[in-house]
Amino acid sequence: MNNSVSWGGVCLLIMGAVTLLFGGCDKHRPPVTLFSMDTIPERLSDWNLVNIIDGAFIPNDRVLPYGLNTGLFTDYAHKLRTVWMPMGTSANYAEEQFDYPVGTVLTKTFYYPRGAGETVVRTDSFASDYVVGRRGEALDMQAVRLVETRLLVKRENGWQAIPYIWNAEQTEAVYEIAGDITPLKLVADSGEVSTFTYVVPDANQCAGCHADNFTGKEISPLGPRARHLNRTYPYSSGTENQLSHWQKAGYLRGVPELALLPSLPSYADTSKPLENRARAYLDINCGHCHNPAGAADTSGLMLHYSETDRRKLGLCKPPVAAGTGSGGRVFAIVPGEPDHSILNFRVESRDPGAMMPELGRSLVHEEGVDLLRQWVAAMSGSCS
Repeated sequence: MNNSVSWGGVCLLIMGAVTLLFGGCDKHRPPVTLFSMDTIPERLSDWNLVNIIDGAFIPNDRVLPYGLNTGLFTDYAHKLRTVWMPMGTSANYAEEQFDYPVGTVLTKTFYYPRGAGETVVRTDSFASDYVVGRRGEALDMQAVRLVETRLLVKRENGWQAIPYIWNAEQTEAVYEIAGDITPLKLVADSGEVSTFTYVVPDANQCAGCHADNFTGKEISPLGPRARHLNRTYPYSSGTENQLSHWQKAGYLRGVPELALLPSLPSYADTSKPLENRARAYLDINCGHCHNPAGAADTSGLMLHYSETDRRKLGLCKPPVAAGTGSGGRVFAIVPGEPDHSILNFRVESRDPGAMMPELGRSLVHEEGVDLLRQWVAAMSGSCS
C-alpha cells in the first residue's frame, strides 16, 4: 500500500509498544475522581479514568478494560472500553442487565489506527478486536488517533451520558454536550481513500440507542451484559475470561458457573454457525430498539437475540408503515432473496430516511452487510 499502514503493521506497533510503554508507566497516579451530576469537568483527564502517559493511552488503577464478542458498528472505529466502580462496591449479576452500583463509570474511547499523513486506516473493528485484541491496557499514541470518549455514570436516579471530544493535538478530550462532527480520511487495504464525516452524538441523542426500555426513557449500558462479555480478554496480567476477572476484582457478585452463562459469538468467527453470527450481529446493532420494550416496538420487528418467532424476526413480515424505508420491497425478509428483503436494503443504505441503524453511522458496514446477505440467502422457503 502506498498511502496507508497495514493493520498487521499497526498491530505490531501497538503490541510492541505496549511492552515498552508499561515499563515507563508504572508510576503513582492520582485516583479516579467521581464528579457529581452538576459539576462535570471540561477535561476528561480530570476524572483520572484514562490518561495519556509517556505516549500511551492507559486506564488508571482499578479501571478495567473489557471487550465484546460483537460490538456496535460505528464507521469502522475501534473502541477501548473500561469499567470502574467505587471502592467496596460491586454489581450484582443478572443475565440481561447487571445491577450496577451508584458511582459506576463506563468509558468507551473511539479511535482509528493511524495511516500515512492525515489518513486513518479502515479495518473491520469487530474482527480485529476478536482476533487481535489489545494486549494489556495501553494504546500507543503514535499508532492510533483518538476521536471521542463517552462516559456513562450511574447516578442515584439513573445513568448520565457525558461526551468528550479529543483535540487535534491528541493531548486532551473536552466536554461537548452538543456533540461534534469530524471529517476523516479513511484508507482501505486497496489504498483507496474515502472522506466521510464522523458524527459524535449529543448527550440527548445517546438516549436514542441506550434507552432500550422506550417507555421508561431511561438509558442503560448496552454492551457490558453477560452474553456480550462472556469471552477471554488479553489483560496485562494474562488472558482470562472477563466475567471471572470482574468477579476476582470485586466488580461482580453472584456469577454462575461459566459453563452455564450465555455467550454470543463474534460475528466474524466463521467457525460458528451462520445463524448464530447473524443473530449476534442483529442483537447488538439493532436489538436495543427492536425489542418488545424498545423504541421500535411498534414495528413488530424483533431483532433481539432471545426472539424465537421467525415472523417477528422478519420472515415474510410486511412493514407496519411502508415508505422510502422499505425500498419498494414487500417483506422484511424474503427467504433466499436478500435483494428483495427490506432488512438488507436498510442496513445497506446511506440514505438518512432509510438506513438502519438511524444513529451512529455514516458509512455502510460492508462486512456486516455481507454476513446478513449470506444469512438471508441461506434461508429456505418462500413468502408466496
